[in-house]
Amino acid sequence: MDITRVNRINAVFDKLEEENRTALMPYLMAGYPDVQTSLELLVAVAKAGADLIEFGVPYSDPLADGPTIQAAGEVALANNVNTDTVLDLVRRARESVDTPVVIMTYYNTIYRYGLERFAQKAAESGVDGVIAPDLPPEEAAPWVEAATKFGIATVMLVAPTSTDRRIERISELSKGFVYCVSLTGVTGARANLPSNLTDFIYRVRKLTDKPLAVGFGISEPEQAKDVSGIADGVIIGSALVGLIGKAGDGCVEAARAYMSRIREAMDT
Repeated sequence: MDITRVNRINAVFDKLEEENRTALMPYLMAGYPDVQTSLELLVAVAKAGADLIEFGVPYSDPLADGPTIQAAGEVALANNVNTDTVLDLVRRARESVDTPVVIMTYYNTIYRYGLERFAQKAAESGVDGVIAPDLPPEEAAPWVEAATKFGIATVMLVAPTSTDRRIERISELSKGFVYCVSLTGVTGARANLPSNLTDFIYRVRKLTDKPLAVGFGISEPEQAKDVSGIADGVIIGSALVGLIGKAGDGCVEAARAYMSRIREAMDT
């Protein structure tokens, strides 16, 4: 088994722990606003301080995503972006950056592509991990086996409604880190984070020794700073995707500046 990619994620969290810093993990939709620009964005956010990058595969029925990411996915699909396009973008980005990239996709995409074929192609392209939010732990074994064979980390999600037993099982299956959904619902920037977020993260922390990254709802530098005080990683998706959509031709520079502000706040 080639464990280089899993080790690359682990190495990032180990290094940040030594530095007493928290991982910044932006989400980008592959192929949005267009294929070439999404490649430029992937490289730009890496150079602007991202420690890991979540790269979305557009899907026609994205049940975990709110309106901002849904709309971005529709644009990407209209741009004829598919799994091979996404993997090729990661491969091209690898010419410039070695920041870990975690693909976010729905399980039907993996299943239709073929589990081993998907894992192998992802590994060959330089992908480090995969998040499939609709894949329950009870049905994850075939994919985890295929992913492990090619050194791809499977990152699974826990929610505030998850039982302790389920959190433990998800942690056992997850490699690299555990994705903590900050609230019940879909993705989307929120003005305020849930009041019970700290209690939730502390509960998960008691059940696993793996790094915890928090996503869903984080948009402002101050929110990212607050979350960095309780978690090992901060995931920012809808706010960044929305910014890209509004910035037009200046979206690459706007994304770079936004990431720099978030990174600065987290490091303060």
